Amino acid sequence: MMTSPSFAAKEHLNLAAKLADLKDDHYRILLALGALSELLIEKGLMTEEELEQKTAMLDVQLDALIDASLHPMA
Repeated sequence: MMTSPSFAAKEHLNLAAKLADLKDDHYRILLALGALSELLIEKGLMTEEELEQKTAMLDVQLDALIDASLHPMA
């Protein structure tokens, strides 16, 4: 079944709008995370080193989880 050019154009426009929304959400999440991190450091509740260590640890764990899900028999 062929889709009409106008339908395909609408789908492309819809995808572009969704991508723009995701970019806006991503920006807002990063902004909130940055503000929260700075506040925790300023208040002495954590250090930059602790944040970096935790980030690195979570990155390794997430990489392992993703790898395991992509290669379940490995």
